[in-house]
Parts: sequence; C-alpha cells; structure tokens
Amino acid sequence: MIVVGAGVIGTASAHYLSQAGVRVTLIDQGDVGSGTSSRCDGNVLAIDKDPGFDSQMARVSQDLLHELAERLPPIEYRRPGSYLVCDNLDEVAMAAEWVRRQQEEGLPFVFLDDAAIHHHLPDLADDVPGGLFCGSDSTLNPLLYTAELARAARQQGSRVYTHAKVASLELNHGQIRGVRLHDGTLIEGDMVVAATGVWTPDLLNPLGLEVPIQPRKGHLLVSGKGPLFGNAKVMEFGYLMSKFGRERVAPADAMQYGVALVYEPTASHNFLLGSSREFVGLDTRSNPDVVKAIARRAMRFYPGMQESTIIRSYAGLRPWTPDHFPIVSPVGVVPGLIVAAGHEGDGIGLAAVTGRLVADFVLGRPPIVDPTPLRWNRFSEQGGALHV
Repeated sequence: MIVVGAGVIGTASAHYLSQAGVRVTLIDQGDVGSGTSSRCDGNVLAIDKDPGFDSQMARVSQDLLHELAERLPPIEYRRPGSYLVCDNLDEVAMAAEWVRRQQEEGLPFVFLDDAAIHHHLPDLADDVPGGLFCGSDSTLNPLLYTAELARAARQQGSRVYTHAKVASLELNHGQIRGVRLHDGTLIEGDMVVAATGVWTPDLLNPLGLEVPIQPRKGHLLVSGKGPLFGNAKVMEFGYLMSKFGRERVAPADAMQYGVALVYEPTASHNFLLGSSREFVGLDTRSNPDVVKAIARRAMRFYPGMQESTIIRSYAGLRPWTPDHFPIVSPVGVVPGLIVAAGHEGDGIGLAAVTGRLVADFVLGRPPIVDPTPLRWNRFSEQGGALHV
C-alpha cells in the first residue's frame, strides 16, 4: 500500500503498518518531515483538549508515544507535564471548571491557586492569579520524531521516496489503483493513505471530494542558549480561547494575530515562544509584527524575558478543520482510500494514535479509539463528498 506524505502523520502510519507486516511505499514531495512537521513545536498535550473524546484520544496517543519512545532512538522525549496560566480572575474561574471536567474524565489535572502557581512557576509575573497543571503531557523534538519513525518503517520493509510529488490518485472502476507522480511514473497499490496535511484538498478535489482543511499559520520564536524559565511547557489559558475561536480578553495585537503565550524549553537549553493563528493561505514568511506581538505577550507573563535573546523565528501551517478534529477515516465512496489529515496544531501529539488507527483500518482490527468523530463524511448530511 501507499502512504502519501512523510510528515509525522504519514511516517507514524507507515511505522505501524510496516510493523504489522504490511508492505508500505511512503512518498513525499520534499524530504521526510520537511513540511509542517519541521515548522512546529514538540507538544504532546492533553491540557488543551476539550474534555471528552478530544482529551481521551490525546491521552491514548500519549500512552502510545511513551511506548514508542522506549523503542526508538532518542527523540528528546521528556514527560514534565504542562501548565496553563491565567491572565485574570475570570479565567481562574474558568480554569477551575476546566479542571473539574477533566478530572471527571479521569485525566491527571490539578487546579493551582495564586500561591500554588507561583510556587510551581516562580518566574511568573506577580499578578498572575492562578492556573492548572496536567501531569501526562510530554514534549519531544518533532523533526527527530518524524525522522526516526521513517527510519523504523524503512527498517521494517517500507520503501521511502522523497522529492517525488504525487500528481494524482489513480482509480480503476472507482477503486484505488495507485498514484501517479508528476514525472508520469505510476506507483501501483490497492490502498492509499492521504497524510498530506494542508495539501490534502489539492490531492482529493480532482476526485470530487471537497475536504474542509485550511492552512492556519502559526509563528514560533527561538531563543539563544541562556537562562530558562522553568523546565515544563507553559501556556496561557487564553490559548484555549484562541485555538477554539472563543471570546477572550487580550491586547489588540494579540487579538489581531491570534497570539497567546506558549513557552517550551528544549533539550538544547534554549526555549521556543509562540504562538499565533492566522488564515493567510500558504504564506510561511515570518511577519515582524506577529513576532513583536508574541514577544510582548510572553513578557506580560515572564517580565524577565526582556533580557533574553531571540535568534530567529519561523512559521508553519496547521491543517485546520471546522470542528478542530482531524479526519482519520476510510472514504467509503472511493474504496481503498484513507484520509489521515487535518490535525491542526496537534499532529505531533496525535501522530501515534492516528498511525495506529490507520493500521487498524487496513488490517480490519478493532479500532484503538472510536473513529466515529473522525469520520470523513461528518461535514456532510448526505454522507457523500465533504463540503465546507
């Protein structure tokens, strides 16, 4: 079978398939991990997932990743947990309710009042009034993770083709026959996994399938080596508002560019700062105004960061869907086609559960999570093609 896209979702799918004995051809238009998987941070989070299916799926993926990290070569994997910090008392009340709901789902969430949050995070601004902690959250190097998944798949018998752009999916009497490359080469296979992120609509539209995946741009800043502000990921509670399009109180530039604090220390003893959320097409150029907005927002929570050095910034494209769930599903009207795309900013964290679920579909095994919320036709009442 064929997996199109050698980002973290495609390589995880190839890994789990080849591990089960399936002969896989993995194809990418660039290098392994050269798309969104190389332009992101290493979040593996449950803390920012809606209580219920969303957070439970994230927790399953965290457990799978923990197993993977023991088998793969080092990927800078750490499991320090993560924090959400509040900007005002209204957010504190919402955070307490968020924790209550997540605890009801059995997740390891803890509410932290004013004294507790400053005990855990002493570098925070004095007026931060509270927050919460999730103990299951982890972090890793996303490009290393993707590369090691591809290497493991290759060792298990997969073939990997890079710089091989797929021009079209080929059908035979309505069923998948394989893929045709831009140079005219036909690679045959009776099943295809479209793990192509923001480029999935371009691949599927010629078949009459309109998938509602859009690129949502996000910036990250990288510091030089120097003092860290704690060893765990910290985000502001307003990140949830920005992610899900809910109302929040923030400065004008933060609202304009969807900016919310994300602080991530790395194994290299520098840190990443984010994040932003914009719909600007496929533009991955760094915008100085967004960079400034991210820096200002970070200093609101960490005044000491004004002494830090930022050495570069970059931007990537999150594959966004209207309900913020990925599409991980066989496409019933095109036998042999599976879509695994639309993870927005959760591709790194949900790669393991997605790859395992793809393998479950292919092998006819009971799915590791209920795939119903991820079904390909949920955006269409008719159950036919997907419609925005």
